[in-house]
Amino acid sequence: MVRSYIVDKLAPRIQGDGGWVEFISMEGSEITLVFRGECSKCAILDRCTDWIAQKIKNDLGLEVRIKAVRRKPFFWDS
Repeated sequence: MVRSYIVDKLAPRIQGDGGWVEFISMEGSEITLVFRGECSKCAILDRCTDWIAQKIKNDLGLEVRIKAVRRKPFFWDS
């Protein structure tokens, strides 16, 4: 339920800003997400993770904490 919500509803909105998010896992109330593209270098990624947690609370009724992992896309040079 949470995975499909992130992939189907939230990821397309993030892609509109040049980034993308990948669902990795949910353990208890902690969701681990990988942020790539523009998200991997965003200075205010914490605002996005807060937004994701709030959307999940409002739409799914779940209190969660987002653990953000930043990764460059595989095709970017170091």
